[in-house]
Amino acid sequence: MREILGRRRRLLRGDGKSELISAALTFVTQWRWPVLPGVTAPPQGRARCGCPDPECTVPGAHPFDPGLLAATTDERMVRWWWANRPTAPIILATGGTAPCAVSLPALPAAHALAALDRMGMRLGPVVASPARWSILVKPYSMEQLGELLYAKDFVPGSLRFHGEGGYLALPPSGTGLGPISWQRAPLPGSASPWVPDVEAVVDAVVEALTRTGVSAPEL
Repeated sequence: MREILGRRRRLLRGDGKSELISAALTFVTQWRWPVLPGVTAPPQGRARCGCPDPECTVPGAHPFDPGLLAATTDERMVRWWWANRPTAPIILATGGTAPCAVSLPALPAAHALAALDRMGMRLGPVVASPARWSILVKPYSMEQLGELLYAKDFVPGSLRFHGEGGYLALPPSGTGLGPISWQRAPLPGSASPWVPDVEAVVDAVVEALTRTGVSAPEL
């Protein structure tokens, strides 16, 4: 009886594998975000990547097999992927019908978000890894981004843009970079989370970094 009760408690608590497939299904069935599995860590540990590149700079936080073009909102495909690769990170294919993102190193990002809160800037979900935070934004084109950056006198070189044809690891993935979590979690509900325009985010982040005097190193 004790063994059965102990097993039941473990099932009720859940584990990382069930959290991953549950999150992946939420993304595709409720929010219509196309996802695919990232590179699963090799037996040697998560610090290395399972892809062929021995010097991979984003271990586990990128697609490989299947490639990015396989990203889908098909529930059956997602269930099959994570049934066969239950610990695989969840990778979002950014752009199109899915959000894009603007990311910057974690420490400047924390200062920037605090400044944005003081400015009354409304933000949507923010994804965090130990190294970088990513602010989700509405889909944008490369032309739109180019015009936005061209019009600015200064843009920190550490800002990265995850647009059409890009990708981003989503919570609750575990990667060689560390755990992926929500710094600002989406509000609960069935609708796809609200996200701001990229122009508003870039303008506010650059202004916040300038105001606070926080440098954003080239990372």
